Amino acid sequence: MKVKVRADSVEIEGYVNAVERNSKPLMSRIGNFIERICKGAFKKALKRNDDVHILLNHDWNRDLGSTKQGNLELTEDNIGLHARACITDKEVVQKARNGDLVGWSFGFQDRDVDNSTYDGMPYRAVKDLDLFEVSILDRTKSPAYDGTLITARAEGEDVQVHYRGEDFIDDIDLFDEKDTPEEELQDIKEDIIEAKIEAETEKELNDEVREESPKQQEIVEKNIDYSKYEKLIQDMKEEK
Repeated sequence: MKVKVRADSVEIEGYVNAVERNSKPLMSRIGNFIERICKGAFKKALKRNDDVHILLNHDWNRDLGSTKQGNLELTEDNIGLHARACITDKEVVQKARNGDLVGWSFGFQDRDVDNSTYDGMPYRAVKDLDLFEVSILDRTKSPAYDGTLITARAEGEDVQVHYRGEDFIDDIDLFDEKDTPEEELQDIKEDIIEAKIEAETEKELNDEVREESPKQQEIVEKNIDYSKYEKLIQDMKEEK
């Protein structure tokens, strides 16, 4: 998860949910279960709904924007549902500065689910869904409350809305407009390294390789040419 704090806004980027990955045991009114969002489910949902909202803690009174409003981008790639949001809400900006944003969650309704068992537990493979919103969770709402289920009233019918939470997958890095040119250069370097690592991770997932490489960071840093970015920072200094 990348969090970039500016004077009056915060940019948040990361994965809301990973596809083709079994969840930890989730709780429901009828007992624990395991769930997997299948590849393509989010893509189909986004194709049907071009106005997915971003909320704080699933609270529709804390509507922070939407895909239609243009400050939220949602895409499904080989890893999962990727989100990029620019939020100007003062409370959320302050929470970001304080490190009080702890996870993602999303609200959806089933459309196509295969039910079976896995390790003696009910197992749900969600092949299609309707996505209503994604939420940023603060410290008052733990991602561990994933698996909760409510029944909402819609057009005279009972509709079950599921909420699933995710811890932030990456560390939260805070960037500030007051960064010095040297700090900005370091930020650029870290962005490049992170992008390289994500690309390698996606390739490994595609190849179904699950072995970790403890020297991956070292290898990436060795092969990166920072010269053009150092020139960029030098130009910025001269402009000042």
